[in-house]
Amino acid sequence: MEKDIKLAQDRVEILEKIKRFEKEGRFDQDPENDPPTIELLPENVDYLKTKSKSKLKAKVANKMGKKFLDKILKDNKLIIKEVKGLENLEKIKSGAILTCNHFNPFDVFTIETIFRMAKQDKNKTLFKVIREGNYTNFPGFYGFLFRNSDTLPLSSNKRTMVEFMHAVDKILQRGDFILIYPEQSLWWNYRKPKPLKNGAYRIASRNLVPVIPIFITMEDSDKIGEDGFPIQEYTVHIKEPIYPNEDLKIKENTEIMKEKNYQIWKEIYEDFYKIPLEYTTEKKECVEDGK
Repeated sequence: MEKDIKLAQDRVEILEKIKRFEKEGRFDQDPENDPPTIELLPENVDYLKTKSKSKLKAKVANKMGKKFLDKILKDNKLIIKEVKGLENLEKIKSGAILTCNHFNPFDVFTIETIFRMAKQDKNKTLFKVIREGNYTNFPGFYGFLFRNSDTLPLSSNKRTMVEFMHAVDKILQRGDFILIYPEQSLWWNYRKPKPLKNGAYRIASRNLVPVIPIFITMEDSDKIGEDGFPIQEYTVHIKEPIYPNEDLKIKENTEIMKEKNYQIWKEIYEDFYKIPLEYTTEKKECVEDGK
């Protein structure tokens, strides 16, 4: 008789929380128990790595990150089963926004892997937009990577966000890539695409660079992780770039590109899993005052 595998209680609770969030339509809220966010001030971040200390830390962090990535791939803690459409990433010569669904802290390493597979790392840098709290208040090894490994932290401080936008524009104009999770939340092992926010598409429209829509589908592998759940095997779907229309205003481009991205993800989801995309979200009835 096989020994029962015990599921990690924190993962069970997160899955229950995700079910509740979907039902309530709270798609942009993070169910993870992350450290509290500390406000990021302009003087505490060097987005473009203009300081010698920042450059040195970035070099160390990137080296550590690559070593970590190689190890989790070797140990099958990250399993990339197949990559479809790599040519859509290989052919991009300009700066670009990469969008991806967000369901695991390791999915960023998946994007790092395909970035290298496409040989874009030879001439470009892949920057990653991250949440404020991951930069200001995440402990240990991951915290060091969050703060130093070519990351672009968001901020609740308006002055910092001015610096953020300036850096983003410069990065794209010089031809580098930026990874943005437009769902604005991480839902662990959640397979459906979530509603998208405007930010990634507004940035792409303003800079007249393409969005590369990437969607990762997953299947249970025969390996069980430390949390008691099957480790997922990823299939990475890289689709044709979505270009802004130079004749349209930024607002128009933003909406069109966002909708195209969502429809592409929806088609991938339905084609791969062979089921229609449906949500459990309960519709709330609007009741006018006095009626």
